Amino acid sequence: MKKFLFTVISLLFAGSLLAQPENKVVGVWLTQDKDSKIEVSKGKDGKFHGNIVWLKEPNRNGQPKKDEKNPEVKLRSRPTLGLNLLSGFSFDKSKNEWVDGTIYDPKSGKTYKCLMWFEDEPNVLHVKGFIGFSLIGKEIEWTKSTM
Repeated sequence: MKKFLFTVISLLFAGSLLAQPENKVVGVWLTQDKDSKIEVSKGKDGKFHGNIVWLKEPNRNGQPKKDEKNPEVKLRSRPTLGLNLLSGFSFDKSKNEWVDGTIYDPKSGKTYKCLMWFEDEPNVLHVKGFIGFSLIGKEIEWTKSTM
């Protein structure tokens, strides 16, 4: 019985270890400019998404910041805090990257194709937004944060 219980516990533990690479991106990340924090989570659709959960300066003139640069006029009144910034990422095991997603830049109102990955430091997430091909684009680094 002890051997069976040990085997079951070992398999459960091994399963969680195997799931780690895909879920490594899940958590709260401080942006490169250190002016916001993004919480990345796995949605019911199995894709990874990210929302703004903290702003260094959440208010402007006593009012919450709005998505003023959004190209859709009807969305310009929505608050920046809570805004969905990352959408639709899948984990590519062969590349060890999160791919096929988009990133929205509320400072410009533009949406870019995006991919994310880790290099040597496990607490630094590399995020690259681009138009067309990923060879040309802007790469930024986010640091793992505690909320």
